[in-house]
Amino acid sequence: MVSAFKRAILSGVFGGLEEHKNPPQLIVGLGNPGGEYAGTRHNVGFWCIDRIASVHSIDVSDRRKHAVVGEGQISGFDVVLVKPKTFVNKSGDAVRYLLNRFHVSPAQLIVIYDDMNLPLGKVRIRPDGSAGGHNGMKSIIQTLGTDHFSRFRVGIGSPPSADENIEYVLGTITDQEAVVINESIDLLMQGIEVMLADGITEAMNKLN
Repeated sequence: MVSAFKRAILSGVFGGLEEHKNPPQLIVGLGNPGGEYAGTRHNVGFWCIDRIASVHSIDVSDRRKHAVVGEGQISGFDVVLVKPKTFVNKSGDAVRYLLNRFHVSPAQLIVIYDDMNLPLGKVRIRPDGSAGGHNGMKSIIQTLGTDHFSRFRVGIGSPPSADENIEYVLGTITDQEAVVINESIDLLMQGIEVMLADGITEAMNKLN
């Protein structure tokens, strides 16, 4: 007869012997919800999440309080893909909610967003830093109280005048721009795989 002690060990629930599960990586693409924003430059983060989800067969359809999420794996690593239901300017509310919901810290956070300070299609990876004028990033940094989390910036170019910034990011992307952005998303996905396997420094060395 197997003792209760042995049964506890065999079932993996005896104190301290339960197999440790690493926290998932939270990958958040910034954008505005609603069909009227689907094709705008400000929604590059959503496009990235959609492509990642398609390539890795992750169903992003679980509607939570502040976001639509999908849980799955990339190269054997647990991830949660996120498209906030808040508007870009309130992205911090969604990120804070999800960090609490999945019991992860900003160290397990990757934010993907559009950047007018980069040429069209350029991808840059950073482990921390300022918002750089992006209101979604500003909201996240202010809400979390830290800028120490990873981010993937996707260049969308800039308008001729700073007075046109709002119209530009909320403007519909052209067919030619879409081709360039799609190629940059391929690079971004490579960067995420490298980061998950080897860390952000290695990803920066290979892609930046």
